[in-house]
Amino acid sequence: MDVQIFPLAPPDLDELAGVIRTRLAANFEHSTVSIVECPDLRKPPFHLATQGLSGHERIADIGGQPNLFPRPQLDTIWSMPRLAQAMDMSSARGSFIGAGAGPFHVVGQNCELAANLSWKDGFDNVDNQSYYLGIDKGDGHVIAQRSPSVDCALMMNLFGSAGEPGPVIRVAARKRKGTDRSFSECIRGALSSQYGEARTVSLGGVFLVKSGRARFHIMPDFPSQDQLPFRDRGQVEEWLTYHDFAAPVVCLCVMHSADPGGKMGLRIEHTHCFSPSGEASGGHYHYDLEDEEVEYEAYFNTAKFIYRIDQPAFAMGG
Repeated sequence: MDVQIFPLAPPDLDELAGVIRTRLAANFEHSTVSIVECPDLRKPPFHLATQGLSGHERIADIGGQPNLFPRPQLDTIWSMPRLAQAMDMSSARGSFIGAGAGPFHVVGQNCELAANLSWKDGFDNVDNQSYYLGIDKGDGHVIAQRSPSVDCALMMNLFGSAGEPGPVIRVAARKRKGTDRSFSECIRGALSSQYGEARTVSLGGVFLVKSGRARFHIMPDFPSQDQLPFRDRGQVEEWLTYHDFAAPVVCLCVMHSADPGGKMGLRIEHTHCFSPSGEASGGHYHYDLEDEEVEYEAYFNTAKFIYRIDQPAFAMGG
């Protein structure tokens, strides 16, 4: 793997809470942003494979969207335990949550991945609670199942930590009144507005769509050869399938206020979701649909390092 490491110096959580609080108050009728001891996220309603979000916090951006263009790069496959090693994480204990493309080579088709796994006493001793979401090639219905593999493909954004309890930013919001329809982009936009290009602040965590409905996309299987190559980004967007799903939905999120120096080709925000009840819903989160009814609850922590792994050498066309 080709690995670039960028150290971060995040503001303290109290400062970040104040930055986020101002933007949330302008966008929701009711919102609170506070610093709390992280609850046990293994329990309902979050169902993570890890207790907390603290200890050796770091974010990795692996591959990227250009691996879809002009043809899917089917050799871009990574083992998440091997990624943990590339990120200098401890084999004694650790966890990943995040968003990317699923193990198409294992499940038999292209798919989204909501990464949710932990390990203890060795990288091979994995509790894999990740979900993959795809589109059935026969009747077009949504598939949502536990991933049978610890692999990912094409692109992946991961928040890694020791999974320990500790202080985190808790965000709660309901009844949207503003124009920021994406909860995660509302938070990221607050960081970007405050810190600009001069300072990169990176967060990872989980949020719950507690009520209301939201828009998601799910990648279908790869196009046939006669449908390729993709001409531009617009054609890729048209290839995706779009879905509206009702709460509750658990969303695993990675975000950055800025790409350091604009040279790392970072995915600035990426959120993939699954249904805690096992229903066929989730995928790549876009935004909420019911401003009056929507309600969110989130827990985030800062990353201390960015690891850019196997950055594509090319960019997607406009």
